[in-house]
Amino acid sequence: MAQELPYTVLDVFTNVPLQGNPLAVVHDADEITDDVMLQFARETRLSETCFVQTASERDADYRNRIWTVAREVPFAGHPSLGVAVAVARARGDGDITYVQQTGVGLQPIDVRLDGTHAHASVLQEPAVFGEEAAAQHVMAAVGLLPRDADSALPPQFVTTGLDTLIAPVRTREALAPAVPDFDLIDGLSDLPDFNLYLVWLDRPAKRAMARMFNKTIPGNEDPATGSAAGPLCAYLAERENWSRVEITQGVEMGRPSHLVAELEGDRVRVGGDVVVVIEGTVAL
Repeated sequence: MAQELPYTVLDVFTNVPLQGNPLAVVHDADEITDDVMLQFARETRLSETCFVQTASERDADYRNRIWTVAREVPFAGHPSLGVAVAVARARGDGDITYVQQTGVGLQPIDVRLDGTHAHASVLQEPAVFGEEAAAQHVMAAVGLLPRDADSALPPQFVTTGLDTLIAPVRTREALAPAVPDFDLIDGLSDLPDFNLYLVWLDRPAKRAMARMFNKTIPGNEDPATGSAAGPLCAYLAERENWSRVEITQGVEMGRPSHLVAELEGDRVRVGGDVVVVIEGTVAL
């Protein structure tokens, strides 16, 4: 028999409903099987759907199970923020720090809640830097020319919980016409799955504009990617001596988003606004 479980839909990395990156959250999900989690993620057709369970780690406040329409992922950025806000609403907490448990470990998350609006930030895992990729091949994989690459910054794989290929372009105008070719993207690495984060840097303002491509999400593009913002900040700290970056993403999708990433010791904190759109129940 299906259970009636609390359910929340939020838009993350925005303070305007129906912008940013939408997220579905199912609470009290200890009894939900993996098969049902995947089926429900396919039902929502969002980039991620999350299930809040009792933590199995002593120091965690809850466990966050994160699913795309293809599979469970060990970590993601906007689900971390959105789930923390949904949990705060459910528990009646207004200003709190949680520790969430995900597939990559424990992450502290700060939440400030004001009605249906909130601000949240997550301290991601220490950055791990991987191999560089040939700029001309990366540009070709998104339908651009070799001259579109930022000649000062080579593409490189970085992770703070989820593998991301940081791919800087020379001009802001290069972002809009980019179209992913996933046969070519898959050929860039032996990794089974990764985000391709195409970025243009406004160096004087220490800001970036970005697009993120991944074949496992509906539409193959994400309007706001916290798990890529962390690697970008770590990459820029290494190569440009930036300790903080503000990122605009989702413009080409009609869902503009604003992300802030900054160094905090050897880790990156990624934060943004969150707004609750729907609260109710779901039968699973």
